[in-house]
Amino acid sequence: MVTCVPASEQIGCAERDSQVYFEDTGATEAVRVTDSGSPEDCGPQNEPGYCNSEDSGQLMASYEGKARGYQVPPFGWRICLAHEFAEKRKPFQANNISLSNLVKHFGMGLRYLKWWYRKTHVEKKTPFIDMFNSVPLRQIYGCPLGGIGGGTITRGWRGQFCRWQLNPGMYQHRTVIADQFIVCLRRDGRTVYQQVLSLELPKVLRSWNWGLCGYFAFYHALYPRAWTVYQLPGQNVTLTCRQVTPILPHDYQDSSLPVGVFVWDVENEGDETLDVSIMFSMRNGLGDDDDAAGGLWNEPFHLEQDGTTVQGLLLHHPTPPNPYTMAVAARCTADTTVTYTTAFDPDSTGQQVWQDLLQDGQLDSPAGQSTPTQKGEGIAGAVCISSKLLPRGRCCLEFSLAWDMPRIMFGAKGQVHYRRYTRFFGSDGDVAPALSHYALCQYADWENRISAWQNPVLDDRTLPAWYKSALFNELYFLADGGTVWLEVPEDSLPEELGGSMDQLRPVLQDYGRFGYLEGQEYRMYNTYDVHFYASFALVMLWPKLELSLQYDMALATFKEDLTRRRYLMSGVVAPVKRRNVIPHDIGDPDDEPWLRVNAYLIHDTADWKDLNLKFVLQVYRDYYLTGDQGFLKDMWPVCLAVMESEMKFDKDQDGLIENGGYADQTYDGWVTTGPSAYCGGLWLAAVAVMVQMAVLCGAQDVQDKFSSILCRGREAYERLLWNGRYYNYDSSSQPQSRSVMSDQCAGQWFLRACGLGEGDTEVFPTLHVVRALQTIFELNVQAFAGGAMGAVNGMQPHGVPDRSSVQSDEVWVGVVYGLAATMIQEGLTWEGFRTAEGCYRTVWERLGLAFQTPEAYCQQRVFRSLAYMRPLSIWAMQLALQQQQRKKSHRPTVTQGTGLSTQPGCGPKRSLADLSPE
Repeated sequence: MVTCVPASEQIGCAERDSQVYFEDTGATEAVRVTDSGSPEDCGPQNEPGYCNSEDSGQLMASYEGKARGYQVPPFGWRICLAHEFAEKRKPFQANNISLSNLVKHFGMGLRYLKWWYRKTHVEKKTPFIDMFNSVPLRQIYGCPLGGIGGGTITRGWRGQFCRWQLNPGMYQHRTVIADQFIVCLRRDGRTVYQQVLSLELPKVLRSWNWGLCGYFAFYHALYPRAWTVYQLPGQNVTLTCRQVTPILPHDYQDSSLPVGVFVWDVENEGDETLDVSIMFSMRNGLGDDDDAAGGLWNEPFHLEQDGTTVQGLLLHHPTPPNPYTMAVAARCTADTTVTYTTAFDPDSTGQQVWQDLLQDGQLDSPAGQSTPTQKGEGIAGAVCISSKLLPRGRCCLEFSLAWDMPRIMFGAKGQVHYRRYTRFFGSDGDVAPALSHYALCQYADWENRISAWQNPVLDDRTLPAWYKSALFNELYFLADGGTVWLEVPEDSLPEELGGSMDQLRPVLQDYGRFGYLEGQEYRMYNTYDVHFYASFALVMLWPKLELSLQYDMALATFKEDLTRRRYLMSGVVAPVKRRNVIPHDIGDPDDEPWLRVNAYLIHDTADWKDLNLKFVLQVYRDYYLTGDQGFLKDMWPVCLAVMESEMKFDKDQDGLIENGGYADQTYDGWVTTGPSAYCGGLWLAAVAVMVQMAVLCGAQDVQDKFSSILCRGREAYERLLWNGRYYNYDSSSQPQSRSVMSDQCAGQWFLRACGLGEGDTEVFPTLHVVRALQTIFELNVQAFAGGAMGAVNGMQPHGVPDRSSVQSDEVWVGVVYGLAATMIQEGLTWEGFRTAEGCYRTVWERLGLAFQTPEAYCQQRVFRSLAYMRPLSIWAMQLALQQQQRKKSHRPTVTQGTGLSTQPGCGPKRSLADLSPE
């Protein structure tokens, strides 16, 4: 028998010596295998596994292997497992605020501290924003597993299972050491190599052979798939692990499934036959307080159906309030053998399971279920696939990971909700085997559909490589944004509110209720001022979910919650929610979202200037892109109501609203006074859209009313804000009023996305828009950080960042992507790509924030709010490119494969014969 020397006795990989040691118990000397390797030159682009230097850069500089992996695509985010990021930033904290801004926010700080103490120590709850406990920097994350709304598990780029969102909207950032893949190679009936495919050197499971050398492995992500390639030193064997998740545009069934598939392609480049085994071990639970009470147990399962057999383990985790079952499974084929270990102690040395695998490349497969754990006791299990591998041959080993948490309760524990996938698989909590079987049977079809969707972008040689990576990899947040996708019971929708919306019930009941967080650290569902930016991804890829979200917002608009509370910024006591205004958010997952909205209590957002306008703009944009006339008809009364509420902000009746002298919009730390570029621009765009909708709805009086407002407002906007180079930030007497705001053209951005904003529907003079964008590029982009970090929010006209607020000198990634889309719309395509590229390279290549793109970062030292919603706005760039391409070719529809689904005859020029002002 062969025994591995413990990792603690091996020569460290940090010394760049890729050596593996084994000890044969029948001999006295150790066998040393060495493969020095050298960096592989990049091949031509059309070769499989092509290494694109533009994508990889320094991230692959440490790679010394020759292996390219099996069918790894050329485009995506690629990183050597030995890479270390040189820059280590910290989360934004109070000590990063300037003295002048500290003075401004002193009262808010005291009120927040008092509220935070009551929330954490009295109510024993987690704050919706915890300013004292930001998530620390961990430069480790990779593609998440799991479809939309069923929970997610993130596997890091070094192979660790490290971020968990099983309880809805609540994250646990914890690396579970027992969750590993282990490879075992045997020649002539003797184990010659056995290695945990992890760089970790943990204090538990010390009998396992840890410390994989990262210099001979790399990770490649193109969401929703990822590849990890391991060149095994001295073995002439290359492993390629392909991770697949069913994220499928325009699919409302499989996209909801809580599953992931791991396909291992093992290539034997030698002249000897091998027996290869891959073992997948998984702890039941995360080893935290949820496990401590005990009662966890595992059992094997075997499911044969439609000619396919799946075998594995069920890990039952019955802890309330959200019990679940995890399934680790393998597909049985004529060429493979599947074995398992039902239970081992994940906090022990792991000697028994390690030796079991080492002995013959298989596990002992005991019958029956394990004994339930006692208090404080942990339990794990493992599944192993073994196969014979011929010389110069390849074998394929298929695993799945599924979790079945069908019924969920949010933090208030007031209502039971059913996840979307229960519509197709049932809600009894016993479908983990069926989910596993389905995933292993369907993943090949999923991959074909993913390729058909992505290939038009990937094959487009006019698009830069970084953009192809960013476009798809930023989509991780649609599933990993604390996302829930819930069934809507028929009796849960109020008759009095839904009666005027003919499609409300069918949409919500057929497609479910969708919610995603503002950010993993900013825990509010469907934060609407931010969704304004992110919504492009949803409406282009899952338009029915966008419409569902809009119906939920419409329902919430007509509701009120007169419970009074103190707002932290101003100290004013006011109601939670007023009628006929768009809510800030749909609620906190640690409370009862949808039932209690507006978890945000920093400002009273009933007086925010942007929320109502963003609803109107999104309604028309959604209609324009989907062609759904019934949706527009249903939303028309809501738009009328919220625009009526907005009218009060035009105090001087000049057709232009005024900001209130505080941070009354999405830039909630940046004071705005009087007419402003951002909110004034959104207002004029919303007024213009109301004119278009009034025409479609046959409401002549409404059309005349808003046409008059638009005429007066345009004149006021140009007179008060245009300075010859750009639109001033606002109309106050403060020095920062002349700041160049990167987001000043947001209204024009949405108009152009809706097919408006030029020719007969021009609102902002085209020459002014282009000149403003050129100024932003010159100052906010090129004059900031050498043009390599995107666009700073605010820049003074003499080329110094605006530091008058805590947000004006930040870069907001999602705003930059929206700005880039606006540039593309206006013909500044090179400038748009250059602007957006700075953000991508800063986040993904320099700061190590892959799959946790923050809301903001500064030029130096800090970032803020990891894993944020707004960067999904990169899909607005894709829409702008598609619309640009359509103009050039004069085609009336958008190419199917790029994600946007349009119907014949959709768009603003098709009148709605059956719509009325009512």
